[in-house]
Amino acid sequence: MAYLQLHPESFSCSICLDILKDPVTIPCGHSYCMDCIKTHWDEEKKRICSCPQCRQAFTPRPLLVKRRKLKANICSLHSEVMKIFCRTDQQSICYVCSLDEHKGHETVSAVAERSERQRALEVSRLQIQQRIQDREKEVNVLELEVRAMSFSADKAVEDSEKMFTELIRLIQKRSSDVKRQIRSQQETEVSRVKELQEKLEQEIAELKKKDAELKQLIDTEDHNLFLHNHPLLSPLRQPTDSSSINIRPLRYFEDVKAAVSETRNKLQDILSETWSNFSLIVTQVDVLLSVPKPEPTTRAGFLNYSRAITLNPNTANKWLVLSEGNRKATLMNQQQSYSNHPHRFTAWSQVLSRESLTGRCYWEVEWIGIGSHIAVAYKNIGRAGWGDECKFGRNEKSWALSCHEKAYEFWHNNSYTSISGPHFSKIGVYLDHSAGILSFYSVSETMTLLHRVHTKFSQPLYAGFWLFSGVKTTKFCEPPPAFPLFPFFLDTLVLVLENNC
Repeated sequence: MAYLQLHPESFSCSICLDILKDPVTIPCGHSYCMDCIKTHWDEEKKRICSCPQCRQAFTPRPLLVKRRKLKANICSLHSEVMKIFCRTDQQSICYVCSLDEHKGHETVSAVAERSERQRALEVSRLQIQQRIQDREKEVNVLELEVRAMSFSADKAVEDSEKMFTELIRLIQKRSSDVKRQIRSQQETEVSRVKELQEKLEQEIAELKKKDAELKQLIDTEDHNLFLHNHPLLSPLRQPTDSSSINIRPLRYFEDVKAAVSETRNKLQDILSETWSNFSLIVTQVDVLLSVPKPEPTTRAGFLNYSRAITLNPNTANKWLVLSEGNRKATLMNQQQSYSNHPHRFTAWSQVLSRESLTGRCYWEVEWIGIGSHIAVAYKNIGRAGWGDECKFGRNEKSWALSCHEKAYEFWHNNSYTSISGPHFSKIGVYLDHSAGILSFYSVSETMTLLHRVHTKFSQPLYAGFWLFSGVKTTKFCEPPPAFPLFPFFLDTLVLVLENNC
């Protein structure tokens, strides 16, 4: 930028040609000494006053305005107006300063510096205004998003309640149908039994009467009378057919109860699987790019996410026995007589949970013996055979912490990591499904992190145990009672079935 060409005239009165004294500014913007302009206009003796420099006329005679912040714009060293800006020292100076201590510095008029800086501020202001508009648009979009999400959520709740109500009504109807059929069959069978009972009782009465007649005849001492009355005895009637009595065990409607129980178990499995899909879909609803919530640092914090988990008997290997409400698995010395099921582990002594795991959840496992595998797996992990596709931690569908008396190992996709840490019989497992975090902790008076996994889970997970030789038991610790044991609708459906079997 060009340097300002400074002249004494720039700060002088064009009337007296001296430095401005008590300067005033007239409407056209030119400055004069107050006495000089007054005298000039007085001498003109005209109604119309004009500027001596630009000749702009003013009617009526304008008021004289003193220079703005005059004292603040006067150099304290030279008592001159500071109309110059020194860019080298970033300060306002007067004409004399520019010839003295600021000689050779880059200087411009204060007006030019102000103009340039003001243009920059105006650009900044435009940017700020544009950002405000952008943010206001985003706020409006988010408001619309919240309204749409609220409407969608309300509609989903309303529709799901209707569908679950229909499902409950259907099950109640089926329950009523079963009850009506049982009572009808009961009435039919009781009527048939009573009819047979009446025939048998009538036959018993006749037999007793015949027995008395025979006894009387046998006790007759007169031989001729005996021989005379003997042909008069009536023959016995054909006995009542009672061959169906006591042919089968007295189970009656126990088979019906077993059939209903089997239906209930299948319904539990279906709803458990469906619930995992519901939970995963709900947790995938994400309007904003939210920051993942931090992992708890205390056991009390972890227990806020505690889940009650039970083992699924249909997945248990035949060498395992489940107990304590299906929370505990025990390795036995002989196989159990479990029925065949497509979800059962046929080779490895493993078992999976009934409940699926999504969202943020925490559970604790306690093991007794030499060690145990504490795992999570997808539902479609292999079940049949001795291959790695069925073995916890040996495939891409499962993650497992192998706990031994003196060491830990973490297994995934047939690769393992040796882990050092305190050895206690209780392990805490923390899952943040959407964030892809799986953490294993050693639990005592404090929580000690053993291993943490960062990945991306594509399906709901299921907790599992693998009990190998030397392991006695492994079980899920019971969570605090404040946490639900099952989704409310599953409890309702199961209760309907149990109360109406």
